[in-house]
Amino acid sequence: MIEKTGSPAVHVWDLQELSLRAEDEYKNPYTAVDVWIDLEGPGFRKRIFGFWDGGKNFKVRYTLASPGRWRWASGSNQDDAGLNGLQGEIEALEWGEEEKKENPCRRGFIRSTENGHAFRFDDGTPFFYLADTWWAAGTFRYPWNDDDEPRPAGPGMGFKDMVLYRKELGYNGIGIIAAFPTWADDGLPATLVLKDGRNTSVRSAWRRNGLSGGAEDGSPAKDMYNEGGRPFSFPGKVPGYEQVVPDFNRPNPEYFKFLDRKIAWLNTQGFVPFIEAARRDVSQVWKNYYQWPETYGRYVQYFFARYHAYNAFLSPIHFDYGKNSIPSKEYNEAINWAVDKYGLPPFGNLISTNAGPSTLLNFGNEEDAGWLSFHQIGNWREHDHFWYLTEIFRTEPHLPGVNGEPYYPGFPDDDPPAASRDAELNCRSGMYGGFLSGGLGGYFYGAEGMWGGNIEEEARYKIWDALRLESGKQVPYFKDFVFCEGPRYQELIPDVELVTPNKSGGPMGYRGWAYCARTKQKDWALCYFEKDCPPATLRSLLPEADYSCRWFNPRDGRWIPEGRTLDLKTDDLGRVAVPEYPDNEDWAMSLKLSD
Repeated sequence: MIEKTGSPAVHVWDLQELSLRAEDEYKNPYTAVDVWIDLEGPGFRKRIFGFWDGGKNFKVRYTLASPGRWRWASGSNQDDAGLNGLQGEIEALEWGEEEKKENPCRRGFIRSTENGHAFRFDDGTPFFYLADTWWAAGTFRYPWNDDDEPRPAGPGMGFKDMVLYRKELGYNGIGIIAAFPTWADDGLPATLVLKDGRNTSVRSAWRRNGLSGGAEDGSPAKDMYNEGGRPFSFPGKVPGYEQVVPDFNRPNPEYFKFLDRKIAWLNTQGFVPFIEAARRDVSQVWKNYYQWPETYGRYVQYFFARYHAYNAFLSPIHFDYGKNSIPSKEYNEAINWAVDKYGLPPFGNLISTNAGPSTLLNFGNEEDAGWLSFHQIGNWREHDHFWYLTEIFRTEPHLPGVNGEPYYPGFPDDDPPAASRDAELNCRSGMYGGFLSGGLGGYFYGAEGMWGGNIEEEARYKIWDALRLESGKQVPYFKDFVFCEGPRYQELIPDVELVTPNKSGGPMGYRGWAYCARTKQKDWALCYFEKDCPPATLRSLLPEADYSCRWFNPRDGRWIPEGRTLDLKTDDLGRVAVPEYPDNEDWAMSLKLSD
C-alpha cells in the first residue's frame, strides 16, 4: 500500500512512500535484500531502490517530477511474494504559483544553472544557498517536539524553534551529518582487554586502531544518539573490539526514523538540507575491520535510498580534513562501487561533500569522482583559501561552487570572542570574499556551539547562545547584495586581478584583501573590500564609459547613498579609481554601466 506523508493531495515533488513487508525470513535483511520499484511517468522511466526499515519491513521512497499519470511495479533480488509483483497508479497535480511562494521546495529539486556555476529550482527559479551548520541536528542535542508550541531561544527550545528562528532571518538550508557511529560516551571501564591479551586504555586503543570519534585531542567523544538509539547496531562483531566497534553491516532503522521526521519537516518549511552520510573519522575502523569498499558502498546506497525523495543535497562523506581518516580519494572506491551497482539518486539530487580544502582537490573531477555534481571548499578558513573556489569556477565541466565551512566565530579557542565585531568581520570575509572568488552557489554559516550541538553545562557557547550571535543575523543581508541585479549574479566571472592592489594584508587572515567579479560584457561588477584595504583601482572595464556606483554596508544590509548613485567615468584604458570608502570598515560595492 502507499503511505503518503504531507498534504492529502498528491502533488508533484511531494514525497511518496511505498511500504512492503517480506514474507520470508532473512538473517540480515540489510545485506541480503535489494528492493525496488520500476517507476514510469511523463518523460521518466527509472528503477527506484528502496531500503530495509526494520524487521520484515522495507520502504521505497519516490517523488513525481511532473504532472500526469504515473505507474509503478515492485521487485526485489529475492523470490519473495511480499516484495515482488505489486503495482499501482497515481496522479500528480501541479502546484499553483501562490502555493510555491508559500514553500519554495514545491518548485522542484535543485539543479545547476545552464552555465554550470550556480543553482536553480527545477522550474528555473534562482536558488542561492544560505545554510547554517548543525552537524549534530539528527541527534538528541536538537530536541524534537511533536507539538508546534513555540519555545523561546534558550535551554527549552527545540529543533523546530531553531529552524523557524533561522527561517525568519532568511536562511534556506541546514547542514546535517546523518550518522556519528563511533561517537559515544560509552561508559566502558578505563581499561579493556584487547584481542592480543594486553590491558590498555579504551581511548588509546581507539586512537591506535582507528576506532576513534570525538575530540581531536583524545578527550572522550560526545554522545551523538537520538530517541531511536545509535545509528548502527552496537556492539559490533570485530573479534577483540566488540565493545567499541559498531556493526557496520546492520544500521539501526529506529535511529534513522527520528532523523527522517526532521528532514521532512525542513522541507515543509522550504528548507533544503545538506545531508552527509558519515564523518571521516569513522573510515579507519570501517576499512580496517569491515569489507571495503562493499560495506561502506552499501551504506552509501542505503543513505541515498532513504533520502533521495526529499528535496535535499546529499553527501556520501563529511571530509572536513584528513586527520583520523583514510586518504580522501580512497572514499571514491566505495562511492563509485555504490553508483556503479545502483546508479546515482534517481530524482537528480545534487551531490557534494564537505571537504578541506576543496572537493576538487580531495576527490577530483568527473574522471575520479563522477558522483560529484557541485563543489565546495571548507575548513581552511582564511582568505588565502578562497582561491580554491576560483579554481573550481575555472575547471571543466563547470559545477557550482559553495563556501561550505568557512570561519566559525568562537572556534576553536574563542580568539577573537564569538560575540565580537572582529569575529563578525571574519565571517563577512568568508561570505563576500568566497562569493566573489567563484562561490556563486552559496554559503554556509557556522558558529562554535551550533555545529557540535553544545548543550553541556561547561560548554563555552551553547546552541541557543550561538543561534543569537550577531554574525548569524548578518548572513541574510548577503542575499540582498547578491540579488541586487536579480539572477544576473549567475553571469559573474571572478577575477581578483580586476582590483589593484588586492592583497595588502597577510595571507592567513581576514584584513586588507579585495575581491571582484564582473560580467563578460563588462557592464556590471561586484566588489568587496575587507577592512584595512588601501585605496584601490578597478581595471578592464569599458574605456571612457560612464558607470554608476553604490556602496553596500554588509553590517546592516543598507545601500548608500540612499536613492541615488555615484557617477564614475573610466579612462581610455578602462580604469577607474574606487571612491573613498565610507569608513574604515569592510564594504561591498556594485558598479553598473550607466544607461
